[in-house]
Amino acid sequence: MTSAAAPGMSTDPWLERWLALIVERAGTDPVLELGCGTGPDSAVLAGAGLHVVGIELSAESVAAARIRVPHGAEFHCGDFRDAPFPLPEGDANGSVGVVIASLSLHYFAWDQTLALARRIHDVLRPRGVLLCRLNSVNDFHHGASGPPPEGKDSFYPVDGVPKRFFDRAAVERLFADGWRMSHLEELTVHRYEQPKVLWEAVLERN
Repeated sequence: MTSAAAPGMSTDPWLERWLALIVERAGTDPVLELGCGTGPDSAVLAGAGLHVVGIELSAESVAAARIRVPHGAEFHCGDFRDAPFPLPEGDANGSVGVVIASLSLHYFAWDQTLALARRIHDVLRPRGVLLCRLNSVNDFHHGASGPPPEGKDSFYPVDGVPKRFFDRAAVERLFADGWRMSHLEELTVHRYEQPKVLWEAVLERN
């Protein structure tokens, strides 16, 4: 599984077009980032004056994120499937206005993925937003094999790592309960050595 951008490749500045929305909905509360990696998106958010709470399973990535974003962010090493999310208890009682989950929700069985969507929903304030990116079934350079046969699931090991690939219907099914989808688009991005095809979604909690 490719996990690092090649030298000279685009840094995938996908958050730029959503920054105004993120700043508006975050308010004075932190932005929760699930699967922050080495902090490239955290750096963009902190650079916009936002406070970030990032969660990442890899201790090495967390260490790199802390160096990359020394101010405006706090990083926690752990599995974000574990409850509760490490948010400060403030005026919002531990809720937030924005959650970011870029290429981090597609490693789990379907029931676990649904449970994560519910937990994200529950931690958001009303009208809070989730910005989410997920593997597409057309992401052939990174393990996809196209739309699955009817009744089959696109969840299988890729280089020893379980990965889920989504078509539009699967994304809509994941966020069918309690969400208003304001944006859903299949995109090709240049984040890694090979182009990556993904779904980018913006969802508002009802």
